[in-house]
Amino acid sequence: MTAYRYPEGNVFYRKLGRGYPRIVRGEGCWLYDEQGKDYLDAVGGAYVANLGHSNPEMADALAAQARQFGYLSASTFTHGPVEELAREVAQTLPGGLDKLYFLSSGSEAVEAALKLARQYWVEAGKPGKHRIIALAPSYHGNTLLALSASAREQYKVPFREWLVDVTRIPAPYAYRCECGGENTACPTCSGTALEAAIRRAGADTVAAFIAEPVGGSSTGAATPRPEYFRTVREICDRHDVLFVADEILCGAGRTGTWWAIEPYGVAPDLMTLGKGISGGYAPLSAVAAPERIVDVIARGSGSFLHAQTFSFHPVACAAGLAAVRLLKRERLVERSARLGRVLHARLAGLRTLPHVGDVRGRGLLAGIEFVEDKATRAPFPRAVKFVEAFAEAALEAGLVVWPNVGHADGVNGDLVVVAPPFIITEQEIDQIVTRFTTAHATALKAVKRKHGDA
Repeated sequence: MTAYRYPEGNVFYRKLGRGYPRIVRGEGCWLYDEQGKDYLDAVGGAYVANLGHSNPEMADALAAQARQFGYLSASTFTHGPVEELAREVAQTLPGGLDKLYFLSSGSEAVEAALKLARQYWVEAGKPGKHRIIALAPSYHGNTLLALSASAREQYKVPFREWLVDVTRIPAPYAYRCECGGENTACPTCSGTALEAAIRRAGADTVAAFIAEPVGGSSTGAATPRPEYFRTVREICDRHDVLFVADEILCGAGRTGTWWAIEPYGVAPDLMTLGKGISGGYAPLSAVAAPERIVDVIARGSGSFLHAQTFSFHPVACAAGLAAVRLLKRERLVERSARLGRVLHARLAGLRTLPHVGDVRGRGLLAGIEFVEDKATRAPFPRAVKFVEAFAEAALEAGLVVWPNVGHADGVNGDLVVVAPPFIITEQEIDQIVTRFTTAHATALKAVKRKHGDA
């Protein structure tokens, strides 16, 4: 059997201490490796494959555009796919966010959104507004400004000297809050912590506040209280701060509405989109902005200072156009809401497992948090590496999930996120639960063998 691991072969793998199954076929929610083993892709790869694998309509759209032309420079030309995609996406967006700037990755989109916020204030005559406020825990990407905005310390330590300072407030993460999400006056859960942070920094220095409307992997799909983002919106308006909603992970129907911000009844000033807007068939992300912000730059320098070679890429935009139209025609966002209720009802049974502390989320996005002690919510010590053992056990059981660590206190904490394709069936949801339960038992045995009673 060929070994797909470092240092065999010529691939610089993302993880250098493990072997990789080689996938040769995908179909719907399933992947198959060269040994014939099946894997239920319960997280869409990386929250991306919302249309499932090997969709022929998507393949045809990419091929058709590549036959017409594959690349154009966005500094010189426009083209049909980008014009039509922008129009289709704009129809779904809240609050006048009708100008789309297309890029390749989520990190790029966050980088661009924060740079746009800064350039906007400079050209609006308020160059002192440069500070960013973000949540902890949070994650917004791996390019340097996006990484600065993230609160994932294990990623940041080697690059500390290259990062900018970002002001942090606690994320609305009820399971880890002292109030448990129950105290209406809690600054963390209500959102009023933002006002205190702006006042401490000085409103005339704060350019933007960035947050995911529903938490991603850093808080395991933690969902704020209904009033949280209404409070955030009021505070940002009062202090002239731009609110940037990062919908890279939680948007494009993942939480059962087109955009996760919708149920809160407010709109951000800027929004980042990605992952599911192309169904994973091509790298595609975007920044959405209203005309009132873009106009300031149009009347000033006349150009957003964020050129990217592969921005507005014709084949990627053709993939996005096909994906968005498919989501609309097949009513897959509505399906995400409907099957999301089934998913959460079935996953709720996992709370009976000895080390599942919480199950939470919205739509087809769910976080399952592991703890050493369910009564105290104490996490496993990081040295135990419980979630790593679980993720490997899940893969062995033919289940793909997304692990995360460090959310409990910056170091300790273990959770996985489930985010299956929108085409998943109730029977496949049952398979997620069955394979998850098997993996939990296997991981627990492995941890006990290695560390004793965890």
